[in-house]
Amino acid sequence: MTEPDRFAEAREALAAWRRRYPDDLVGADPHLRLVNALHVADDGRRARIDEDGAAFGRVVTGEIGPLVEHYRTRPPELVPYDGQGNPVDEVRFDHAYHEAGAHVWGSGLLAHAGRPGASFETATLFYLASHEGEMGHLCAVVCTTGLVRVLRRHASPALAGRYLPALTADDYGRALRGAQFLTEVQGGSDVGANASVAEPGPDGGATIRGEKWFCSVADAGLFLLLARPPDAPAGTPGLSCYVVPRTVDGGLNGFRLRRLKDKLGTTSMASGEIDFAGARAERVGDPGAGVGFKIMVSAMLNTSRWMNAVGDVGIMRRAYLEAAGYAATRRAFGARLADLPLVRLQVASMKAEWLGALHSTWALTALDEAVDLASAPGAPEADPATVARHRFLVNANKLACSLAATDVVRQGIEVLGGNGTIEDFSVLPRLLRDAIVYEQWEGTHNVLAAQVRRDAGRLGLLDVVGGHLAAVLDGLDGLDGLDGLDGSAETAARARRRLDELRAEADRALGDPVAGALLFRSTLEGLVRVHQVALLLDAAADPRAGSLGAELAAAARLLIDHHGRSRSATPAETLLATVDAVLGADLEAAPHPAGSGWAADGPG
Repeated sequence: MTEPDRFAEAREALAAWRRRYPDDLVGADPHLRLVNALHVADDGRRARIDEDGAAFGRVVTGEIGPLVEHYRTRPPELVPYDGQGNPVDEVRFDHAYHEAGAHVWGSGLLAHAGRPGASFETATLFYLASHEGEMGHLCAVVCTTGLVRVLRRHASPALAGRYLPALTADDYGRALRGAQFLTEVQGGSDVGANASVAEPGPDGGATIRGEKWFCSVADAGLFLLLARPPDAPAGTPGLSCYVVPRTVDGGLNGFRLRRLKDKLGTTSMASGEIDFAGARAERVGDPGAGVGFKIMVSAMLNTSRWMNAVGDVGIMRRAYLEAAGYAATRRAFGARLADLPLVRLQVASMKAEWLGALHSTWALTALDEAVDLASAPGAPEADPATVARHRFLVNANKLACSLAATDVVRQGIEVLGGNGTIEDFSVLPRLLRDAIVYEQWEGTHNVLAAQVRRDAGRLGLLDVVGGHLAAVLDGLDGLDGLDGLDGSAETAARARRRLDELRAEADRALGDPVAGALLFRSTLEGLVRVHQVALLLDAAADPRAGSLGAELAAAARLLIDHHGRSRSATPAETLLATVDAVLGADLEAAPHPAGSGWAADGPG
């Protein structure tokens, strides 16, 4: 072969890699269809979720992706004054940003937020949208969804009626986007240190004075924030919750957008610093000790933490698709990358992390939907065990998924080598930056671990969660008798032993205020991993999993090997067989055309 022929062959391999990326993200993702089948009992509803997801997935790939590629190097700009010198504090975006936004809103994502009991619709669409790094609209979707839930659950009928129709509109051009501003420069995650003041205002409202330090979706039309009324106590008990419109009577509502933040990721979305100087506001919820903070956490932050985890799962899926396709088509050292044992293990580990996060996040989605349904007027209260498991998992799962997403993308970059660092070669650099920002949003890992530790000590959450996991794992004794699941009973037994170890560690951490603060986070991460293993094995045994069951069981084995600190003790032959089972047909030499057996494998 001549030298020009070698160059041409190499470039054709790269073209083959790009052709492997599916047009139909749902058709090519049988595991997504499976988790929806496992959790959505209504056949008609599940079919609509899959159909709407498939339609939107094609839009993400065919329309939104190219638009993001256009505007990713054209960040938003702050225009403080108009041509006549009047203050406008306007954020201007490239036209392609708004075109992408029209597609996202047109999917119905925010329309679903307007009614209780649509968590799986929201999760499916948001997961698909998260395949595109630095798209910029996803934070606005999260914040608007949380704001809708705050108004649905806690606002007066008049206040809710004024804003909900525009907040839940699917027409981007007339929709109202929401934002939530908690962070102040002196406090950061210490929300109780907030110093913004809510003074009595006209018509029974309030006027807000103070500044907010990290304001994502700074271009939003309606802000949700915390401020302290006069004579209110210090700390979070003294904070009340308010909505502040961007404009009143056609003019700016007493605020100044000081500057935009130049941040690591989510660069297409405008984050800034905002000063409030007598902004007119309306309180949400009754006054009283801690009411405002409880509203913000239960309706807004818990929604954001759930959706952040969904976004992390979408990031992991895209990173896996990039790395698996590259490994299947790229040659080095005389072989495909996919045939090199270390690369094969690396790609399989990426898939196992994605599958574990997918199943734990969809389990959280089921809990979120139950809690959201219980918030509707006249609805029965949610079961206490459901509330306890939700309270645990909404924090713990966000912590684990955020850490995993960053690692999975980094692993994907390594599979691509130097090409993985090139901005116009693949989406991976954008995904990595977004994943790191996701790690910081809505509470750092330490903040989340401390929250779970407090809740576990006060509310006995670990008894409920540990008992649930033990029951799931103890019910998996018959796995080895199922086709393709040999060895899975031992995986379940190892997970059960690991659960007992972690429960003992957690009890020690809760009983020692000093050592516990140092040790509880690693224990919590371990508990989430056992939870993921239990869910994967339980799904593998379900008849609806079909041939996917072997992939799920093998993914559980990889996870317990890695996070149970025992991979080095696994025989090489066993590890290689596990890797092959996790990957299934994903690394076949030929691409998987949409609509082929690859796309159809699994629940329809």
